[in-house]
Amino acid sequence: MELIEEEQDVLTVIGEALVDVLSGGISAPRSFVGGSPLNVAVGLARLGHPVTFIGRWGDDEYGRMIQQQLSANSVQYICGQDSHPTSTARGILDPAGAATYSFDLLWDLPQLALDTPALSEAQVVHTGSLATMVEPGAQKVLKLIERARPHATISYDPNIRPSLITDHSAAVASVERFIALADVVRASDSDLEWLYPHRNVEETAQAWLELGPAMVVATYGSRGPWGLVAAGTARAAAPLVDVADTVGAGDTFIAAMLAALADRELIGGARRENLRKLDVATLEEILDYAARAAAITVSREGANPPFRAEII
Repeated sequence: MELIEEEQDVLTVIGEALVDVLSGGISAPRSFVGGSPLNVAVGLARLGHPVTFIGRWGDDEYGRMIQQQLSANSVQYICGQDSHPTSTARGILDPAGAATYSFDLLWDLPQLALDTPALSEAQVVHTGSLATMVEPGAQKVLKLIERARPHATISYDPNIRPSLITDHSAAVASVERFIALADVVRASDSDLEWLYPHRNVEETAQAWLELGPAMVVATYGSRGPWGLVAAGTARAAAPLVDVADTVGAGDTFIAAMLAALADRELIGGARRENLRKLDVATLEEILDYAARAAAITVSREGANPPFRAEII
């Protein structure tokens, strides 16, 4: 277990760290460090932003892979190892490179995470995916987000995993609790369609915007992202690339989107009203930048987000 005691980072990510074991076709299974929030943290670090990651993993081979990945990408971390096995996601890749997952998951946060000062000076706090759905950790994440919201921009990506959800109504209620606290929301079209099968993606985005966020973005894979702010809507094209797999594409997208907001000095609780006034032209620029970053990730295996210099 490692506790960071130096000056706090501007950006903090809370959530699960795990190892993706991917198989498909004739190739042997391959293991990649993953977990949606961890991928976001690595993506932000590679785009030049100091990041602290709050999560857990086991004292085992997979846990050491996670720790090495964080350290290699200059991501500081809090919590780290415990005595339980590292969580895994076993994914089967289809011919288009999309993965269907089954999980062996433990998600919780020890008291250390609840008491850490890493949130007190953060200008962005991002969370999402399994960390906001799986108990006992999900309620602790909610408390951390509530605590951080007065001073930080809150970012949220539900990244739904239907195989782990037994109560659809409870899942919708959980998502909407986080939406109401968030400033920036990203979701895939499949997430939105699963959550609200009775309405289209654009109607759901509008309903979410009315719950409180300044920006709601839906990603449509190769069809590109679409976003909504108070000033209107914008769309960007997805660059054409040869797809290796789509693992980590959405995580890269939101990391790049947050990096673009940070570059424009639109993060932090004190700038919340400035973010709410975001114009459509700037939204389009941000969507385009994030789409170009995600395209690089899908062009290579596993969740392998780009460095800033790679995005042209």
